[in-house]
Amino acid sequence: QLHLVESGGGLVQPGGSLRLSCADSKATSLSFYTVKWYRQSPGEQRELVAGSGSGGSTDYAHFARDRFTISRDTAKKTVYLQMDNLTPADTATYYCHAVLGCFTYWGQGTQVTVSP
Repeated sequence: QLHLVESGGGLVQPGGSLRLSCADSKATSLSFYTVKWYRQSPGEQRELVAGSGSGGSTDYAHFARDRFTISRDTAKKTVYLQMDNLTPADTATYYCHAVLGCFTYWGQGTQVTVSP
């Protein structure tokens, strides 16, 4: 069983960057999991941001393409979301999600606020 922990959120100015991290609190490897980042703003539905398959494939929401990069560090057992050129529209709570077969896990989220 995973206990996903996200980190790296915070307050950043428009045009700035943040790198979010997702790892299991007990240092379980995420190598075999499909890991995705989602985000949710108040009053809005949770939406997919980016995903990373266990085989190395990646996919992005249209708004994330060209600005965000999802990557894995196998040694550190961590999945990252590098976010560049942030805008106020990117303000949300960002969640990590891991799936392996019928097992699915969510983290508690990390807040990203983009404001002057």
